[in-house]
Amino acid sequence: MQTLLLGPDDVREFADLPSVVDAVSDAFAADARGDTIMPAKSYIDLPAYNGDFRSMPAYVHAGDWDAAAVKWVNVHPDNPTDHDLPTVLGTLIYSDPETAFPLAVMDGTNLTRLRTGAAAAVATDHLAVPDADSLGLVGAGVQSYTQLAAIAAVRDIQRVIIADQNAEKQQAFVDHFSDRFDVRAGSIAEAAACDVLSTITPVESPIVDRAWLGEHTHVNAIGADAEGKHEHDDQTLLDAKLVIDDYEQCTHSGEINVPWSEGTLDEDDIYGELGAIVAGEIPGRESGDGITLFDSTGLAIQDVAAAHVAYENARAAGEGTDFSLVGTGAS
Repeated sequence: MQTLLLGPDDVREFADLPSVVDAVSDAFAADARGDTIMPAKSYIDLPAYNGDFRSMPAYVHAGDWDAAAVKWVNVHPDNPTDHDLPTVLGTLIYSDPETAFPLAVMDGTNLTRLRTGAAAAVATDHLAVPDADSLGLVGAGVQSYTQLAAIAAVRDIQRVIIADQNAEKQQAFVDHFSDRFDVRAGSIAEAAACDVLSTITPVESPIVDRAWLGEHTHVNAIGADAEGKHEHDDQTLLDAKLVIDDYEQCTHSGEINVPWSEGTLDEDDIYGELGAIVAGEIPGRESGDGITLFDSTGLAIQDVAAAHVAYENARAAGEGTDFSLVGTGAS
């Protein structure tokens, strides 16, 4: 039996975004039903290298499929300038839960980008106004591209405003999408006034004022993925219908972690988890809702879902590279 090796190009080709959005949605619903196993994300901090490693294992049973995987991923902010490498690198092992056989080893970097965009799309589908047609993005890094592509799969996005301190990155984003959307560079305030706003920055002090948001803006707070990170005004979190991906992760390292630790937010301020909305246990957007906000920390179940799509599509196409990783015979 062979293990399938899927490199970055394979993952980009076979983890098609609409299918990943559907699979991630299924994973959120499975989590709400109790059909997942997801230990807490573990961290290895490496201050000598200004970085860290994170281990993210999970099992998902989503109706007609189940799978297990573990992703080994890092955040090293100095990589682009010092080593010509991405800030985030990832490798994922995708396994058969019945036998533990490693079905695939695949690039986890592109997989992370895709599943993060997919989670925002799932949240947007359930929490944004149905006729949302404008998207604001704060942060013009690689994730901004996936945010637009994923959210455009669930809403008819026509107008896009991209905000970033780096004018070159802003212009590159505009140039990339100008043939498909009415897209322009703008300020954070202009981006925040859109129907949907995704923030993808690593800041530790809020950069989006409550007053800038539209009356019914849906916010995907993506950037906060570690303790101390914080993109949004505390008043926004207090005013919004606040939806989280996972209680333990969000209170420790999500957008809410700083005001939570300070006592500004408590249990009564959290509406619920996205999985409960997807599973139909609680409503998503309701007619009387104003601002909604999804606190996304990134869950291992999302990685399993995206890996499932990549593996099944690659196997069906007869693509990827087979190799021997496990010896034969019992031991």
